[in-house]
Amino acid sequence: MADTGTVTRTNRVTDGLRTYRMISAMWIRSTMAYRASFLMTTLGNFTATSLDFVAILLMFSRVDALGGYALPQIAFLYGVSSVAFGLADLSLGSMERLGRRVRDGTLDTLLVRPAPVLAQMAADQFGLRRLGRITQGLLVLGYGLATVDIDWTPLKLLLMPVMLVSGAGIFGAVFIAGAAFQFVAKDASEVQNAFTYGGTTLLQYPPTVFATEMVRGVTYVMPLAFVNWLPGTYVLGMPMPLGLPAWVAFLPPLVAAGCCALAGLAWRAGLRTYQSTGN
Repeated sequence: MADTGTVTRTNRVTDGLRTYRMISAMWIRSTMAYRASFLMTTLGNFTATSLDFVAILLMFSRVDALGGYALPQIAFLYGVSSVAFGLADLSLGSMERLGRRVRDGTLDTLLVRPAPVLAQMAADQFGLRRLGRITQGLLVLGYGLATVDIDWTPLKLLLMPVMLVSGAGIFGAVFIAGAAFQFVAKDASEVQNAFTYGGTTLLQYPPTVFATEMVRGVTYVMPLAFVNWLPGTYVLGMPMPLGLPAWVAFLPPLVAAGCCALAGLAWRAGLRTYQSTGN
């Protein structure tokens, strides 16, 4: 029985990935049919997200440090947060439309198809233009790495890709959990955005500029601090927030896995409560 259950779950994951790949490929082909429009929207996405870092640059035109962090160090935190969020937004950003589908009943069309609803919803209207955010984040991260003074060790080098992948996983879990909440709230996209877009904006600044209660909240309640604050401060050689030990910087993969598991449970629970608009 255990083996059968494992095979069933594996087949479900395989079907989901295949569905996601097929639907996203369809939307990519549709997008690339109008290349000029794609380039303009991607450039617009790049420009709009760049304004966040421009605001930081304006701050540093008046100060030399922010919360004890110099500009290159903040650029490093900003870049990690932006790239991690950009990867999650590219992959799962369409989940924020779930509330609209619940309200108008179009979610029913996904339920009757022989494919996982989560995969269909995540790939729906796949936005290749979101590459603009990832590109902008990579440029800022590159600037931070080129200008910051880091005493590189093998562990710190290993932590760099781990931060980006784990951070994307944590943000992805927030996207899915937020979508699950919309099954109940029906119109909660702005609440979801407060934790996704608001979360990445929060992480673009050092933890030292926020109240201790806020830092505790994003460490122990909604563990966004594991995206870049905790591993990032270790890489930068800065004091760990809340006086946590250094080994906590290596927990992002475990935290991401836990968040994804909880988000999956929330999604299944939300889907079971769904009733069509005709009920």
